[in-house]
Amino acid sequence: MRIAVLKESAAGETRVAATPETVKKIIGLGHSVVVQAGAGVSASAPDEQYRAVGAEIAPDGGAGSADLVVKVRRPTDSEIAAIKPGAGFISLLEPYGDRGVAEALAKAKIDALAMEFVPRISRAQSMDALSSQANLAGYRAVIEAAALYGRAFPMMMTAAGTVAAAKVFVMGVGVAGLQAIATARRLGAVVSATDVRPATKEQVASLGAKFVAVEDEEFKQAETAAGYAKPMSAEYQAKQAALVTEHIAKQDIVITTALIPGRPAPVLVTEAQAKSMRPGSVIIDLAVAQGGNCPLSKPDEVVDVGGVKIMGFTNLPARLPADASSLYSRNILALLPLLTDKDTKAFAPHWDDEIIKGAMLSRAGALVHPHFAPASAA
Repeated sequence: MRIAVLKESAAGETRVAATPETVKKIIGLGHSVVVQAGAGVSASAPDEQYRAVGAEIAPDGGAGSADLVVKVRRPTDSEIAAIKPGAGFISLLEPYGDRGVAEALAKAKIDALAMEFVPRISRAQSMDALSSQANLAGYRAVIEAAALYGRAFPMMMTAAGTVAAAKVFVMGVGVAGLQAIATARRLGAVVSATDVRPATKEQVASLGAKFVAVEDEEFKQAETAAGYAKPMSAEYQAKQAALVTEHIAKQDIVITTALIPGRPAPVLVTEAQAKSMRPGSVIIDLAVAQGGNCPLSKPDEVVDVGGVKIMGFTNLPARLPADASSLYSRNILALLPLLTDKDTKAFAPHWDDEIIKGAMLSRAGALVHPHFAPASAA
């Protein structure tokens, strides 16, 4: 199988879909790899490193002759046009944000897999790109908050007096939220967190943070089988809002991470709650790309509201390009055996495998994912 690694074209995207480390392993599995010139430069992987492990460097990326094309972000129209029919394509396709790309891939008869649709099952953990990238996003969110915050994180006792520890409130305890809690704790902050999923209470406590939630009967049933949060009733939201409003007013930093796939981000911090924080406080909104957990946040822009700084990041993993690329490329490497004929090494997806079924967006000229396929096909 010939695999093409394309350079990212999205504004601000610094990651690459395959690092020299994983390219070496892919070639060792019996495949050939062509990398678009400059694809890894922003992730500290110059062309020379790819050549050294046996990859070919091509100005256009070699997509036209590849059996499988890999990227981090969704392809452009010109990239889709360059891929031969019947070839495979892998990336974080974000089809909920642009159905047109999914339809274009299907029309071009490209077998496209969306890495964000890899099922969250034990066997697929090493392929879970959402988790690998969210983990870094949670870490970086705290680092960005510390940079915007005008005070220190840990308590400091000095001859001139005591500096109080920062109070950090993490809203949404998924992969990103848990890493944010752990990072803020390591920096010496007093950390609290909230989530509507009851299973997260123990996770929060295990990291040394305080759990904040209205723990009634609805709360106990607030998680889907896939591990995502269910939308809550208006009554519960009102009770939770009252508790959270009182808590937010006492916080120095609030980090919001709540996302529900395919839906606008839920509002977690209202305008009034944001304004209740003291000047110098910081809100980091990781959901701004899907509308934001705070209505005041703007994509990749610091908004100052009465001295409270609100920052919405659309792509935090790209601020850690080397590590983000390393983890993402390992996710793809782990997926490759399910896309390859064991004997011939040809591109041959294991169509009956639940991981391939879950991640496959288009196949043989049609949209096949249940969230996007026409009703008749579904």
